Amino acid sequence: MALGRASQQLDLLDPISRFCGQALPPNSIFVFLHAHRDRLFPDGLFSDLFARTGRRSVPPSVVAVVMVLQRLEGLSDREAVDRFTFDARWRYAAGAGGWDIGRTGFAHTVLVDMRERLRRSDRPDRIFQVALAAASEAGLIGRRRVLDSTPLYDAVATMDTVTLIRSAIRGLLKAAGSDMAGPLRAVLTAGDDYASSAKPAVDWDDKAARDALIDSRARDGYALLSLLAGREGLGEPVTQAMHLLVTVLGQDLETDPDGLLRIARKVATDRVISTVDPQARHGHKTSHRGFDGYKAHIAIDPDSEIITATGVTAGNTGDAQPVPELIADLAQPAAAGGEGDAAVYGDSAYGAGEVLAHLHEQDIDIKTKVQPPNAPAGKFTKELFIIDLGTTTVTCPNGITIAIRPVTGHARHAGKADFGKACTACPLREQCTASKTGRQITISRWETHLTAARTRQQDPVWQADYRATRPKVERKLAHLMRRRHGGRRARMRGRDRINADFTLLAAATNLARLATLGLTTGWTLNL
Repeated sequence: MALGRASQQLDLLDPISRFCGQALPPNSIFVFLHAHRDRLFPDGLFSDLFARTGRRSVPPSVVAVVMVLQRLEGLSDREAVDRFTFDARWRYAAGAGGWDIGRTGFAHTVLVDMRERLRRSDRPDRIFQVALAAASEAGLIGRRRVLDSTPLYDAVATMDTVTLIRSAIRGLLKAAGSDMAGPLRAVLTAGDDYASSAKPAVDWDDKAARDALIDSRARDGYALLSLLAGREGLGEPVTQAMHLLVTVLGQDLETDPDGLLRIARKVATDRVISTVDPQARHGHKTSHRGFDGYKAHIAIDPDSEIITATGVTAGNTGDAQPVPELIADLAQPAAAGGEGDAAVYGDSAYGAGEVLAHLHEQDIDIKTKVQPPNAPAGKFTKELFIIDLGTTTVTCPNGITIAIRPVTGHARHAGKADFGKACTACPLREQCTASKTGRQITISRWETHLTAARTRQQDPVWQADYRATRPKVERKLAHLMRRRHGGRRARMRGRDRINADFTLLAAATNLARLATLGLTTGWTLNL
C-alpha cells in the first residue's frame, strides 16, 4: 500500500469548517488539531511505513488525528470511525470538512493496520515525540520531573493451575500443526482431547479426584515435552509454546511423597497468570491492594504538566526499575532540555537505594521520599544505632560497638552487625529485640545515600517543595485513567502493544494540554 496524501485545498466556504470555527472555544483540542495538523502530522512523517507503489492509503495525517481523539475519548476502533464519519468536530480536526460526505469514512481496520505499522517501525512512538517536540519548542519542558506509576488491568482472565496447564498443552498441539498431531496425541494418557477450554468434569469437592486430575494433565504436558526435546527445525511458534508449557508446569507443581504431581504450597516469584497473555503478572500497588496485569509509569514536567516519558512493565515490577529510562532526557545538557538544575520527585517507591545512587551519579537533585527505618512492636529502629562506615562499626543505644561483617553475593546488602551475646545482659534488650540470638543491623549497599536522603527530607524547605510539587503527577494519572476503555483497563494483550497504546494515550493527553494552554500560534516544529 502506498502513502496517501491529504488534500491541501481547504474550502473556506465549507459549512462544517465555518460552523466549528465559530462554535468551538479557541483552546479546544479540535481547533488545535485543525490549525496544526499539517505541522504536527504531515503525511511525510509516516512515509517509511508505506510502499512506493500501490493503492493509496487513507492519509496518515487524518488517521493520526483520529487515533489521538480516539485515545482521548476512550473509544473502540469502530466507535472512533463512526465518530469521524458523523461528528463534525472530528472531521474539522482532521481537515476533512470539505470532503464529500460519501468519502469521509473508512474501515475500522485502518486503525488496526496503522498501529501495527507503527509498532513494527523504527520509531513506534513518533506521535508522542511530535507532541513532546511541540511542547519543547514552546519552552514548556524544564529540568524537573515527577515520577509515578499506576496499575493497568490486563485484558484477559486470570487462570488457575488446571486451566493454565490445559491451555498450554492445547497451545502446543495447535502450534505443532497437523503433521505432528498423530505422534503428539499418541503420548497423551489422561483421556483429555484438549479441544475445549472448559474445565474437565470432575467432583471438585473430592480431593483425590482433584489431585488425580492435576497429576494426569501434568504428566501429559511432560510427555509432550519429552517427545519434542532435542528436535531441530520445530519453528518459532512450537518453540515458544514449549517454553510456555515448561514455565507453567514448573511454577505451580511439586511431587508429593507418593510420586504424584500436585499444586505446590507456594507462589512462584514470577508466576505466569494467563497463557493468553503470558507477560501479565500479579502485582501490588500497596500491601493490601493487588491487581493482575501491568504497571504504567510516567514522568511529567510539574510546571507545564506535560508528560515527558512513559513506560509499561509487568505488574510485579518495582517502580525503581524503569527510572533511568524515564529521566534519560535529564542527562542531556541544560540548554537542550531547559534552564536550571535537574530535580526528580517521587514517593517512597522511588526512595530505593539504587535510584538514589543513580540520581547522585547524574548530579540530579534528589526529591524522592525515603521511608524511615522501622522495627516490629515499637522496638528501637535502625536510626537509633550509630553507623560509622569509615570505621565499619555500629554502636547500639547502650553504647556497645560491633564491627560490620561484610556480606558477599547479595544484591542489596553490603554487611551486617551481629550484637549476639552483647544483648544477653543488656538492660535495653526488651526495647531493642525479641530475637533469641540478639539484635542484627543490616547495612545496605546504598547506606550512605539512604542516610543522606533521610536527613535531607527533614528540612522544612524540602518538605514544602515536595508537598507542592509531587501531587501534580496524581492529577495527571487521573487524566490518563478517567476512561475505562483503554484507560485503567488495557485494550491490548502483550507488553509491547500495551506500551504503544499507553504512549499514544500520553501523546493525546499532551496535545490536549497544549490546546488548553492556548498554544495556537508562535511555535514551530523541527521534524
